[in-house]
Amino acid sequence: MADLVARARALADDLLFPSAAEVDRLGVVPRSHFDALAEEGFYGLAAPDSGADLDQLVGVIEALAGGCLSTAFTWLQHHGLVAGLAATDRADLRERYLPDLISGRLRAGVAYAGVIPTPPRVRAERVDGGFRFDGEAPFVSGWDAIDLLQLSGRDGDTIVNALVSPIVGHSLVAEPLTLMAAQGTATVRLKLDNHFIPDESVFAQVGYDKFVAGNTFAARLNGCAPLGLAERCAGLLEAAGEAETAASLRSEQDEIRRRLNAGLADPATLPAARAAGADLVYRSAGAVAVATGSRAVLAGAHAGRLVREATFLLVAASRPEIRAGLLALARR
Repeated sequence: MADLVARARALADDLLFPSAAEVDRLGVVPRSHFDALAEEGFYGLAAPDSGADLDQLVGVIEALAGGCLSTAFTWLQHHGLVAGLAATDRADLRERYLPDLISGRLRAGVAYAGVIPTPPRVRAERVDGGFRFDGEAPFVSGWDAIDLLQLSGRDGDTIVNALVSPIVGHSLVAEPLTLMAAQGTATVRLKLDNHFIPDESVFAQVGYDKFVAGNTFAARLNGCAPLGLAERCAGLLEAAGEAETAASLRSEQDEIRRRLNAGLADPATLPAARAAGADLVYRSAGAVAVATGSRAVLAGAHAGRLVREATFLLVAASRPEIRAGLLALARR
């Protein structure tokens, strides 16, 4: 495991970043990208016995995000189901799916953000033999690339987590979304209308407060993508002869990483740290555009894509507290 981060950086530099402009142009991540991640063993990092510590997880996610955001963002969703099945008491589901999820032979996405707001956007209602799901999951990524989906619905104060196949029908409709960046994530709006999920597909039922508290680690990892993209920007600035600017931005990266890690012990501080990371990547991408000059506005230029991707990261995986923090930073 010692070379885990080094392998991720090599993959980002040699494969992901050189093709990032083409992925952006086509709006599709080649399956070969995901196959390469599987070959490196990166699909099992969320498993308890992966051997990866926090610094390694952070290093891998940052490296991949700085290589190709569409690839990294789609791949990152996979780990929610890996962690969920690793912790379930449903041995049948764990034994059937977890080994293939860890190896990357099966690839997964998640749709659980809709249960966090009150009232929830996705509701689950107990019926004979299972649950009926209704509502809308506004952003579900990887639709064209996943084999399984973790679907979560809220039944009162309980979160119902189920394992489903991402197959559309009359009760489950996926509407493709056109994004201004990271179109390769194949993100859809998922609409559920009296969608029945049998008990045998439910792998966990968790109290709302426990579910939200359990998202602290995920919230910290969601802070990796902005820093990974910011580091790519710093590298481009350094290559353009702007070493002083790059060094200043890297110093900010280090401080934000420290704040994000501290947030694991004090979750109330995480939104401010997340906001600082999103603000940093936006400024870093702007600096790349300035250093690039007029060529930054040409289609296919790294600078223009990075500015759009930084904008995407201002709102991706966000919460009201992060939004408030970013607006406060804008008023400085």
